[in-house]
Amino acid sequence: MSYGIYIGRNLTADGLPYLGGYGDEPSSHWLELVPAADHAPGATIEVGVTGAADLPGRRGPIPQAPRTARHLRVSYSYYKGTPSPLTNGGLNEHGVAVRDIWSPSRPELTAMTPIDQQGPNYSDLARIALERATSAREAVKIVARVMADHGHTTYGGNSHIFADDREAWVMIQFAGGRGLWAAERLGGDDIRASRPGYIREIPVDRPDHPDFLYSDNLVSVAEELGWHRPGTPFDVNAIFGDGKGRWDGVAWIEDEMRARARRPEKITIHDVMWAVRTERLTGDTSGYGQVVPLLSTDQPALRHIWHTPVGPVVAPFVPVFLGVTRIPEEFRQHRYLTADEASRFLDTGRMNSNGAVSAVPQGIESTRSAAYVYKRLLNLVFQHIDSHLPPLRELLLATEARLVPAAADAARTAAILIAAGEDELAAKGLTYFSSTELLRTLAMAETLANGFELRTRLLHGFNDSPTPAAPPHIW
Repeated sequence: MSYGIYIGRNLTADGLPYLGGYGDEPSSHWLELVPAADHAPGATIEVGVTGAADLPGRRGPIPQAPRTARHLRVSYSYYKGTPSPLTNGGLNEHGVAVRDIWSPSRPELTAMTPIDQQGPNYSDLARIALERATSAREAVKIVARVMADHGHTTYGGNSHIFADDREAWVMIQFAGGRGLWAAERLGGDDIRASRPGYIREIPVDRPDHPDFLYSDNLVSVAEELGWHRPGTPFDVNAIFGDGKGRWDGVAWIEDEMRARARRPEKITIHDVMWAVRTERLTGDTSGYGQVVPLLSTDQPALRHIWHTPVGPVVAPFVPVFLGVTRIPEEFRQHRYLTADEASRFLDTGRMNSNGAVSAVPQGIESTRSAAYVYKRLLNLVFQHIDSHLPPLRELLLATEARLVPAAADAARTAAILIAAGEDELAAKGLTYFSSTELLRTLAMAETLANGFELRTRLLHGFNDSPTPAAPPHIW
């Protein structure tokens, strides 16, 4: 399902826009650094879904771009007939951040979807935008062009938020096989949460309106199907979506953040972290957490994602710079919760009948899995949340209070080195900083988990009910 939230630059204490969120998938998640690459003429990528998807389709090739951008993303290993690795988004060297969020189309559109649908799926579109877009607006146009040229594979409706240092765009791709899409611009005074993604009224009587883009057939298909009468308001969510507008959780978090924006200090990075962390919205279903400050800089290495390897309700946000040269092994793909790993071995002499060995290198698997460590901590805390969560939250906030100025110092040092022509030295410094802090917080999580385990064992006992304990959620 996933969650995204955009905060415009005029509402923040540091004058930066922010994009935050997480993905809601149960399979393994890992942090991935993808270098820029040049591709030979005629190169292709494989896109789409298989017959195993809820709305089945056919995989096929589409052309790759001549050059793809360096980017950071979180990948994961499974979603219903959609081959791994998958992504909900990340941040590229041009400062374009992407979040992919579920957005259900009306049932009639889902029923109209061809059984042999072809074209990029939701993850393909997020990845294509990360690889190719140099601005948020361009991301919308790239996705629209790819859909027009190669089709679109849907699971029943989807959306993306594309953001840069100037603006963001919410783009909805509708089910039905008709190539329908709509996009709304968000500016410096906007706050928008998506879960699901939504767009309300579009002024279709003003086709050149600067805040809206949409497919050429959006209005004509609505009229053809009898869902819109000319001369009446064109409410996209009511016509093509679920008709619910802002869901309760979306309304709550948008209103909470607007209240914070009215304070003299406006919205801080810690407020954005809270908006992704709050246990009213975040729990075990949240596969990771991201907060992206959308910098205006000519030094791509300084762009960064504040990352958590599981839901940030139990994990601190740690800055990972785009200029790093590697991701610590503990935060890369492990076998824990990775799809299909239950039928594989890390032993070529024990290959199964399909001749498959693990997709995870043995050296990586020999390290701790950050996701597993933090999931253990989450399960310990959630069993006795009233007594365990408050002290944990206090430590998370203290960690981030230390990391925010430390990250600023690391970025400032790297900027000086880059200006002096010492790019390699800057990359080493950024790599050391991000890796050290990721591993330091991982060690903290292990220590906390051991302490909470002892506390649980001596004071409470372990919850062996088939119904897991968790904080109450709005969604």
